[in-house]
Amino acid sequence: MKLRAAVLSVLLAATATGVHAQTPPPQDVAFPGTLRIDVDARDIGRRIFKVKATVPAQPGPLTLLYPQWLPGAHSPSGPIDKLAGLVVTANGKPLAWKRDPYNVYAFTVDVPQGANEVVANFNFLSSQGAGQGRVVMTPEMLNLQWNANSLYPAGVITRNIQAQASVTLPPGWAYATALDTERRDGDTVVFKPISYDHLVDSPLFAGRHYQQFDLDPGAKVPVHLNVFADDAKSLVAKPEQLQAHRALVQQMYKLYGARHFDRYEFLLALTSKLGGIGLEHQRSSENSGDTGYFTEWDKTWLGRDLLPHEFNHSWNGKYRRGADLTTANFNVPMGDSLLWLYEGQTQFWGHVLAARSGLWSTDQTRDMLANVAATYDRGRPGLAWRNLQDTTNDPTIAQRRALAFRNYQMSEDYYSGGQMVWLDVEGKLRALTGNKRSIDDFAKAFFGMHDGDWNVNPYTFDEVVSTLNGIAPYDWASFLRERLDGHGPLIGGLEAAGWKLVYTDTPNDAFKAQETRAKNTNLLYSLGVAVTDGGAITDVLWDSPAFNAGLAPGMSVLALNGRVFKGEDLKDAVAAAKTDKAPLTLLVRNFDRIDTIKLDYHGGLQYPSLQRIAGKPDRLAELWKAR
Repeated sequence: MKLRAAVLSVLLAATATGVHAQTPPPQDVAFPGTLRIDVDARDIGRRIFKVKATVPAQPGPLTLLYPQWLPGAHSPSGPIDKLAGLVVTANGKPLAWKRDPYNVYAFTVDVPQGANEVVANFNFLSSQGAGQGRVVMTPEMLNLQWNANSLYPAGVITRNIQAQASVTLPPGWAYATALDTERRDGDTVVFKPISYDHLVDSPLFAGRHYQQFDLDPGAKVPVHLNVFADDAKSLVAKPEQLQAHRALVQQMYKLYGARHFDRYEFLLALTSKLGGIGLEHQRSSENSGDTGYFTEWDKTWLGRDLLPHEFNHSWNGKYRRGADLTTANFNVPMGDSLLWLYEGQTQFWGHVLAARSGLWSTDQTRDMLANVAATYDRGRPGLAWRNLQDTTNDPTIAQRRALAFRNYQMSEDYYSGGQMVWLDVEGKLRALTGNKRSIDDFAKAFFGMHDGDWNVNPYTFDEVVSTLNGIAPYDWASFLRERLDGHGPLIGGLEAAGWKLVYTDTPNDAFKAQETRAKNTNLLYSLGVAVTDGGAITDVLWDSPAFNAGLAPGMSVLALNGRVFKGEDLKDAVAAAKTDKAPLTLLVRNFDRIDTIKLDYHGGLQYPSLQRIAGKPDRLAELWKAR
């Protein structure tokens, strides 16, 4: 009895502590005053942001929150591990703060009588290298994200908190953001007040080498491409390159027919130093690309669907987003159940609009689609145990950490798998309406309302079904659920479009470009392995010949058939084994062990390609044609 009483006492004490420390829930009430966020971003050598948050307050307990659930990341990934040196004061005197042990993103202070604000100073110690997270500050440029460099008060929904921000930049640096500038005093820029929601949604790029391009000259609603680069020569763009970006803007407007911003700022870093990014916002987007984005145009085309993808998110993801993803502040858990629409249809339109704008050629777009289709034909054995719907939990489960067997574990397949689902929807809409209606009609009906409106307009699964039924009556709920909850290949939309997936012994241009970028030999659809030029195994397809022979990521191939390993030799050996029935012999290093692995595979090289189906109309050509 004494032990039970002691345990009960501990539980009651813990419960009481939890209740006492509970963070005030966000309320739809007015916020008194203006939250000020001042950031000093001049310490580029040590990559330190110095932050001062001035928070209107009343005497009594005050909880300050560091943003945890980040829009676009869809996960509780706020980089609080990089917050250091927190000091809170009121009327110039320090206040003791306490972190909530059950909610480490919450800090509580007692505001003394006579104080009407508190000041929180801290450092954001950004990553020194990729091993610590994404690098956001280099000697040439920086990426300021307000969520990482601010605190805000609990108890009020964030759209009701008026905020005003400033940043002090390194001498002579240019900057770009969707925020409106109130004034610039030397190297300090003060922005006009805006809601805290929109402040967090309006990041800033700054740097030594900068060029702005007008993508909609003379328009009442300006759209700019703001390019920052490691060097000045990377900023030089040819007229035809800019024309493709201008065409993207017009093709997007034709698709949706309405805008939900007063200006749009593409922020594009051409860099080998700043961490890679593609992140959506309602009035801007954070993007990065190769330093040769303009200067090596024909070699860097793979990533040119990024800007169409992120621009599309202004409509799908920012103006409209899943109802369970729409929360009252940045510390209320988000639900990701509709990411197959948020990201999946955006992935679909990213490819389509790259084609319609001329950022990709038709051949490039077709090759990219072939590669995606192969992923969901042969390249996702994980579909045997998981479905597409379940992968919408991946932002919380994995947060994009490296996975041992990604093709079997699966990771955020709602992107490209969702793309294939929406291609299937496109084919069904055309079939049901005799080619009179298409997914373009869905896009305009679902996202193209209320021109100029900034307010978030949440969506639900039932609304998706209702809108599709308004275009072409059908059992759309079952159609979608079969694909989202099922375990089969997701390539049915190809046949409806007049194409089929085949495998040949010659890689398509997109496949070759992806191999070049990854610096590997990709034989996933034949032998079941991808190997770098130096012999490091980076991927093994689950239940493939390579997997069943004992190979795994992390091993290294030292020799092939008695000769020092070279990637091209492996391709030649796989091709030769189609007629030579002797097994391939690999000498493989696994930690400090050297093993001989024999691969008895004779199926030849297998690369994805799309082939026309005789007698069927080419719906892909119609889909990709400029409007």
